Amino acid sequence: MPHPDHASIDLAVIGGSGLYKFPGLENTTRQAVDTPYGAASGDVVTGDFAGKRIAFLARHGEGHTLPPHRVNYRANLWALHSLGARRVVGVNAVGGIRGDMGPRMIVVPDQLIDYTHGRYTSYCDVEGAEVKHIDFSEPYTEALRLQLLAAARAANVEAIGGGCYGATQGPRLETRAEIARLKRDGCDLVGMTGMPEAALARELGLEYACLALVANFAAGCGDEAEISIEEIFAHLAAATAEVPRILGAMLQS
Repeated sequence: MPHPDHASIDLAVIGGSGLYKFPGLENTTRQAVDTPYGAASGDVVTGDFAGKRIAFLARHGEGHTLPPHRVNYRANLWALHSLGARRVVGVNAVGGIRGDMGPRMIVVPDQLIDYTHGRYTSYCDVEGAEVKHIDFSEPYTEALRLQLLAAARAANVEAIGGGCYGATQGPRLETRAEIARLKRDGCDLVGMTGMPEAALARELGLEYACLALVANFAAGCGDEAEISIEEIFAHLAAATAEVPRILGAMLQS
């Protein structure tokens, strides 16, 4: 059951690389949430934003100490759910594969392909747990996706609707051959944290959508001979600055 102090949470936000604190959050409280699946990535910070109550959790920890394959996705989603969140937006840093999804672009994908391995992908991975075969045909909640896109338009922020997110293991970036394979498979974006987060949200009955921030063109998709980490974070910072505007418009709609 949700804690009574958090029953009115309107939105939970999971921040990816470059988003470790939520700008503009007021009247904040921090809470370490015990879960049956171990520790979350850090404290959940709740506060007021755009006239609503939101919960924020830094996926990689506030000091970016957790690589993608070591994030406790089960604990993160469980913690937000236990505090009363029912809508979750995952903010994810990604590489662009499709030509119009270049650096600093914001994308709200509608499909994904999971290439990760060795991660705990389900709440069913516990002895005695009920086995759930969730419908995952549409991995993101369409209504929430459309709300994000409408909010981006209202905030005058350019965003692309649709596209397939390919989730890779990380933390290394992909080879040119791997990206070529992803492109053949139909992926438009590549990231390292999109799964199992989306599937776990579905198992908990949460509304979930991804706000993908393009930090760079994926290997072989741009003009660069080598991907610069410095450029990645510069592009990511520019895209991240638009996130509060989009979410603020969504919460006020």
